[in-house]
Amino acid sequence: MFIFIFQTIWLFIDDLAGKGLDIIIIGKFLFYLMPDLTEKVLPLTVLLSSILTFGSFAESYEFAAMKASGISLQRSMLYLIVFVTILGGVTFFFANNVIPLSQRKIYNLRKNIAKVKPAAAVTEGVFSDFEAADMNIKVDEKYGDNDRFLKNVIIHQKTKSKINTTVIKAKTGELISSEASDILQLVLTDGHYYEDVVTKSNDSKLKYPFAKANFDTYTMNIDLSELNTVDLEEERSVSTSKMKNISRLTKDIDSIKNDNFRIVRAFSKNIGSRMGVFVPLQVKDTVTKKSEATIKKDSLLTVKIAEIKNNKEKQDSLKNDILYIYPEWQKNQIVGSAKNAVTGILGSVRGKKEEMQKRYKNYNMHILSLHNKYALAFSCIILFFVGAPLGAIIRKGGLGLPMVIAIILFLVYYFLGVFAQNYAKEGNIHPILGAWVSTLVMLPLGIFLTKRATEDKGMMNFGVVTDFFKNLFKKKSKTDGDEE
Repeated sequence: MFIFIFQTIWLFIDDLAGKGLDIIIIGKFLFYLMPDLTEKVLPLTVLLSSILTFGSFAESYEFAAMKASGISLQRSMLYLIVFVTILGGVTFFFANNVIPLSQRKIYNLRKNIAKVKPAAAVTEGVFSDFEAADMNIKVDEKYGDNDRFLKNVIIHQKTKSKINTTVIKAKTGELISSEASDILQLVLTDGHYYEDVVTKSNDSKLKYPFAKANFDTYTMNIDLSELNTVDLEEERSVSTSKMKNISRLTKDIDSIKNDNFRIVRAFSKNIGSRMGVFVPLQVKDTVTKKSEATIKKDSLLTVKIAEIKNNKEKQDSLKNDILYIYPEWQKNQIVGSAKNAVTGILGSVRGKKEEMQKRYKNYNMHILSLHNKYALAFSCIILFFVGAPLGAIIRKGGLGLPMVIAIILFLVYYFLGVFAQNYAKEGNIHPILGAWVSTLVMLPLGIFLTKRATEDKGMMNFGVVTDFFKNLFKKKSKTDGDEE
């Protein structure tokens, strides 16, 4: 845990350092992050500790003494197996209850830090929202003490109705604040100001649509009195898949699945109606009197069809071109109308495809989060059956070779899980397989090692390989002697 916390500090150093955050807030952030780290720490801990323990036993010949006393490897592992099984149950409870709570705490803390420390809320390259000031701000680069200097600033100011009416652009900016003051000053230099003019009538809007100005220096005062009263433990209603327990995930998976099916069915029905697919033929109306133009049009089409029936060459032409029965001017209308319809349909399909990809990714992440809770508990048990017999086989204790082997095995387990989960999120493999693949890969390895340790055999019987090559060279030398 100590090692992974330092890795976390390294990853979040840009977000935590130089933001004016006190040590208590940073400590809370790391404390809330620790439960989430158990997904990586606990499997590695079980694997390493089992290799170290049973490697020390084998190195000091304690297993030999046990076997001489009639105690088998399974019997010596019995109480540890019971302990690891209980540990798996505790891990499942931890993953189902503590980790979702810690994820909510981390999210709330980061959002509230952004409210209390506005400089920390400005992210480079994207629009950051200042809710209390009714504005969005984007900067290309932050630099200087506490990131107070800004480069290439774009600001969108909102009205009370949350509409962007004012745009301010500046080459540079500076955030000036004081602990004794609730006012944050944003000083912009060398920029442009643009504002939509709100008028009461359309005529006035045409006369004065907007106002614009250039400035050398422009100072904005932002009131932080409401921000500084924020409780850092304030809860928010936003919830992701990692913030939910099993019962909530199960309900949300069903609801998301049903919503996806409903959206797809409604969209396909809409597209079908727009394209005229599966439209039933109209019943021939013998009562309604047709106009002369319609009768003339129908009669011409009937004559055309009759000519085609009696001419084989025209039938072949009709197979290649369905528009053959229409006049030239009508062909152009039909083709133009079809092209416009297809272009519109393709645009709708592309937009809906992007939306559904996001919805299915959210659906896959919910399934992944559900099965990761079970897989984490089983991984502790399976990795014990990998580490314990492996330690008995290699017969080495301490932090040398066992540490190297444990890290290699854990990296295989970890990277298999990362790749599988990334594929599962994009829908390339089933999310259930993505959650379980790393554990399932370690299962046959655990069975193989346990069997080899029970039979008191090494990892591989290299004697068979060496004997094969010895016999091969003996046969070759005999053949050469016979030829001589």
